[in-house]
Amino acid sequence: MALFFIETASGHVATQHQLVSAQIAAADGLPPRPWLRIQGTGDATTMWYAVLRKREKGIFIGTLVFRHSPHHSLLLEGGWEEIPVSEIAAPAAA
Repeated sequence: MALFFIETASGHVATQHQLVSAQIAAADGLPPRPWLRIQGTGDATTMWYAVLRKREKGIFIGTLVFRHSPHHSLLLEGGWEEIPVSEIAAPAAA
């Protein structure tokens, strides 16, 4: 179960735990901007939820949606991109 965050400039997605482990987020778990929390339940798991992103007005936005639901299909048809679970990770150190 996790809280998900999106880096609005690049579209990179990571969990709160991954960001804290990578020292991108402070111990309180809140990463600095341009990381923003993806709205959704605080106990999401990628087993049930898909993490989606879309570029809007020059930035990336994200959402969580139940997998295989009509809403999931509607978002995909509307140009949202599902993030593979294997790509949900804190970015590598520069």
